[in-house]
Amino acid sequence: QVQLVESGGGLVQAGGSLRLSCAASGRTFSSYAAGWFRQAPGKEREFVAAISRSGTNTGYADSVKGRFTISRDNAKNTVYLQMNSLKAEDTAVYYCAADPKTRYGYTRRHYEYDYWGQGTQVTVSS
Repeated sequence: QVQLVESGGGLVQAGGSLRLSCAASGRTFSSYAAGWFRQAPGKEREFVAAISRSGTNTGYADSVKGRFTISRDNAKNTVYLQMNSLKAEDTAVYYCAADPKTRYGYTRRHYEYDYWGQGTQVTVSS
């Protein structure tokens, strides 16, 4: 098993930047593909970005492509989400998740992820 803890959320003005971190403990994090999801009030959880075990492959939702960057440092057991040019519609609770099954590449399907962090709030003021 792996435990995930997100950090780095907060309040930022539109156009600003934040970097989220997801620290993993337990089993070796390089054994998991990882993803970021978000959920705004009254909305369903949605895929944001994902990264393969090695970090070679990444994928993004169309709504964040070109603004967000996912990366990972397996030596530090940490996944990052760099968020630039933030918009009010990016406001949500952001969750980190780990997928032990996808050996190559990544998945966008939230039900493929077995482990989840507690979430970190990101609020973008317009």
